[in-house]
Amino acid sequence: MGFIGIGKLLVFAGLVMAGAGGVIWLAGRAGFTGLPGDIKFSRGNSTVFIPIATSIALSILLTILLNLIVRFRR
Repeated sequence: MGFIGIGKLLVFAGLVMAGAGGVIWLAGRAGFTGLPGDIKFSRGNSTVFIPIATSIALSILLTILLNLIVRFRR
């Protein structure tokens, strides 16, 4: 893979990261603070957030999406 291929890969990765950042930003502005099942501890100036339910939901969603992509590429 030459410099052109690496450049294309970096541009694509940057666009994907910008898109994901935009989705997260819009979700935060819309009031999404997590799903029931996410754990949040606050004590003084420290906050710990453990997104268990959100991680499971994203895992299921991405599994379905990637399976559809693989099936239609055949």
